Amino acid sequence: MAECRQQALHRNKGLAIVGPDHMLYHMVMARREVLVQLDDDLVEALDRIAAERGTSRSDVLRRAARAVVEADEESRADAELIAAYTAQPQDPADTDAYMRIAIESWPDW
Repeated sequence: MAECRQQALHRNKGLAIVGPDHMLYHMVMARREVLVQLDDDLVEALDRIAAERGTSRSDVLRRAARAVVEADEESRADAELIAAYTAQPQDPADTDAYMRIAIESWPDW
């Protein structure tokens, strides 16, 4: 496994490319088969997308599932930030000071 990673690093000029698009990711990432029922028109659309991208329906669904999870995580983080600022609003004096510093330090282009 380490040898495969070293080879991948060498081929990519030392850049670690081990994200979901890299074969090394698929070698070490455990998977579970999940049965999902879909309408025929949705399956046809997924198959069309997969064919256009040169990938599998499973890959399209994995990417879509990851996008949903990431969007949910971002939404939760946004809600936490809003709740924090609602519980303790930013002091207007601080905002004014930040704006003055930004204006004073802005380059004269």
